[in-house]
Amino acid sequence: LFIYLKGSGTSSEDMKMENTTVLTEFVLTGLTYQSQWKIPLFLGFLLIYLLTIMGNLGLIALIWSDPHLHIPMYLFLGSLAFVDACLSSTVTPKMLISLLARNKMISLSECMIQFFSFGVSATTECFLLATMAYDRYVAICKPLLYPVIMTNGLCIRLLVLSFVGGFVHALIHEGFLFQLTFCHSNVIHHFYCDIIPLLKISCTDPSINILILFILSGAIQAFTIVTVLVSYTFILFTILKKKSEKGIRKLYYGSLLFMYVLPASQQADDQNMVDSLFYTIIIPLLNPIIYSLRNKNVIHSLTKMLKGNF
Repeated sequence: LFIYLKGSGTSSEDMKMENTTVLTEFVLTGLTYQSQWKIPLFLGFLLIYLLTIMGNLGLIALIWSDPHLHIPMYLFLGSLAFVDACLSSTVTPKMLISLLARNKMISLSECMIQFFSFGVSATTECFLLATMAYDRYVAICKPLLYPVIMTNGLCIRLLVLSFVGGFVHALIHEGFLFQLTFCHSNVIHHFYCDIIPLLKISCTDPSINILILFILSGAIQAFTIVTVLVSYTFILFTILKKKSEKGIRKLYYGSLLFMYVLPASQQADDQNMVDSLFYTIIIPLLNPIIYSLRNKNVIHSLTKMLKGNF
């Protein structure tokens, strides 16, 4: 559990490091609940996780199997479903284990891997939702030019940039996290390894980490929010101009973006965990349901597939 460092010099810094205990394992406190809720919570979150995986992977399979859905809009939707499945799988299995196990320990390497996977998935989802908002802008505001603008090449480039952006963003934070040491406390007040709870227990000054987090997250938030706001402002004007009730329903398409681009919360740990619970477990469950129920082409393909199987 611990690595002991021995100072070899006589400087004040060496004196501080002498006999310092560097933690290599942590305790995830998890959700706050009474003991009698352990089994109901486990069964409830297990059901949510299974439905999330089935819903998202099922949507991917449906899009893959139907040639009529091989267009940019559904390629973005399939990518979002993949990211949602990854995001849920990063957080939920470990939380389920912690609900039943007495040992709530997680090693430093496991913690870093979990955070990196979460960072890639969450950031990629932000970029994907912004990309989907732009796609809907072109489709609604420039319908005649849509096939010319949203070519397969542009679609692939936008997807690659979304995933690369998520990877690079998470990698930068991961690299700076490895510069920290943890020696004061090994208790992480969360149900998964997130960056803010880790910074709170660091015995190394995390100022640079906080600065990088503020700059990069702020830039991503500004870019994705502006993209969505501008796209849907133009969509709204186009819809009002055409007085199309059918088009108004499409405004819901990117609204969940804001769950992922809010600034880091300064609220209490319990409130932060509730917020995290919503966007890491509930949103990945809701996305395929929302998009499937509100999309006639997806419903048509699903009905056709079910009739073909039965």
